[in-house]
Parts: sequence; structure tokens; C-alpha cells
Amino acid sequence: MSSTDDFFKGYKTKITDAEVKEAVAKIITTKTAENKTKAVYKTIFNCIDLTSLNHTDSEESIKKMIQKVNDFNKKYIDIAPIAAICVYPSMINTVKENLNIPVPIAAVSGGFPSSQTFIEIKIAETGLCVLEGATEIDTVISVGKFLSGNLETVKEELIETKAACKNAHLKVILETGSLQTSENIKKAAILAMRCGADFIKTSTGKTEPAATLEAAYVMCETIKEFHTKTGEKVGFKAAGGIVTTEDAVNYYTIVKNILGNDWLNNQLFRIGASRLANNLLTAITDKNENYF
Repeated sequence: MSSTDDFFKGYKTKITDAEVKEAVAKIITTKTAENKTKAVYKTIFNCIDLTSLNHTDSEESIKKMIQKVNDFNKKYIDIAPIAAICVYPSMINTVKENLNIPVPIAAVSGGFPSSQTFIEIKIAETGLCVLEGATEIDTVISVGKFLSGNLETVKEELIETKAACKNAHLKVILETGSLQTSENIKKAAILAMRCGADFIKTSTGKTEPAATLEAAYVMCETIKEFHTKTGEKVGFKAAGGIVTTEDAVNYYTIVKNILGNDWLNNQLFRIGASRLANNLLTAITDKNENYF
């Protein structure tokens, strides 16, 4: 792999926040209405990473969540289940021992959510997560190092993390709200993908602002550009503050209009959420749902 000095050559990184905001407004204003259908709501539901990342999580609370996942299609026969379950490393085994259907187990790793720990710990934690049974890893870039221009270290950490994932998919969280500019978001996205990210993800949900449509636009445009150059399809995950059905449809609309129908499935599109699931079920069934 080339030096980070060469990472961004051939990419249009000089973008402004104003032009991104204008482009997003145009897409949402002209394209969202056509996606407000029950078929789309079902597709989005099937793209949810059902997430529990609370300091109060316990084996009991995670077991209850997993039982809901196991029993989902007994109640909702014609709705495909969630895409994955996302938990802290200490809860991987609880999920694995209680999950009875083939839903991937995602774990946050690498000093989540701040990424402010030793690289050795990041790699060890990632390896342990995979050993414990995680099939997907969500890890955060070292935002401080990125903003200070120490891209070589960010690159090395991501490459080593990818290696520690073995066969597990790697979702790289950019923490876009902390990156400050659209240009920084684009550069972080390029860096993550060139280091082997299977998905790039907006946020941890632990900082403000979390996910934004503007960040999603930049990331999807960058995924499209990366695909054009390499032929590789990298997934997009939005997470952090996505609660309402309208929120979810807006992100779906961004993905659809930039990346196209090939990305409108849970192999390439995810939304990390906890409260969104019930709101989507309510929109699908026309009844007040509080299943999860």
C-alpha cells in the first residue's frame, strides 16, 4: 500500500459544506416522497443493526432482546428480521448462546467509543471479539490523530485491525460529527476503504452531532467513486440519532439516489438503531407497536 501522501490522488477531495448541503436538500425535496411505502419500510427494517450499547446492559437485558429476535417471525410472518445484533464485547457470548436464528453478531471494538487506547489493546480486543463469536466488528478511527494529520498511524491501526478481524467484516466508524468538514469526512472515508473497510459508518452515537444526511451524502459519493476506481463494493452504515421512520427513509433515499438499487439490501446498507425498529413496525402494520 502506498504512503498516505498518495491516498487521495485521483479523488475529488476539495468539496465544500455548502455544496453538500445544497445537494442533500435537492435529493430529499425531490426524491423522498416516492420512498414512503410499506415495501421500503420493510427493506429498511431488514437493514437494522439492532443495537444495545448502554452502560446498564446486563446478561438479562441482552437475553430479553435476543428472545425478541428469536420470536420475531412468529408474530411478524411477512417481515424479514433485522440484519444484525450489535453489542459490547462482554455480551458476545450471551448473544451467541441465546440466538437461535442466523443473524450476524456485531461487536464494537478497539477502545469504543473514543478509540483512545493503545494499539495493542485495540488489536487484542478485536481478535478476542472474533474468537468469542463476533462476525462483524465496528471500530472507530483515531479521530484525534486524523485531525492532527497523523494519517500514517491511523492507516497502520486500521490495517492491523482488519487483519485481526480475520473473516469477520470490518465496519469503520468515522465519527463524522467530530471531523468538522465535508472534506475531512471524504478523506477519512477514502482512508478507511483503502485500509480494507467492508463498511464505513457515520457515528458511534455517543457524540453530537451524530449521523447527518450531509455526512451520509459525502460517504456515499465516496463509496461510489471508490467503486468506480476499484470495482469493490463497500457498504454504508448510518448510526446515531436515527429514530423516526422519516429519518430512516431520508437515509434510504440518499443511498438509493447515489449508489443505486444494488446497495439497498443489508449486505451493503445498515442503520444502527434501537428505537427505530418499533417505529418502522408501527408504520408497516398501522398499529402502535412496542415489540422491541
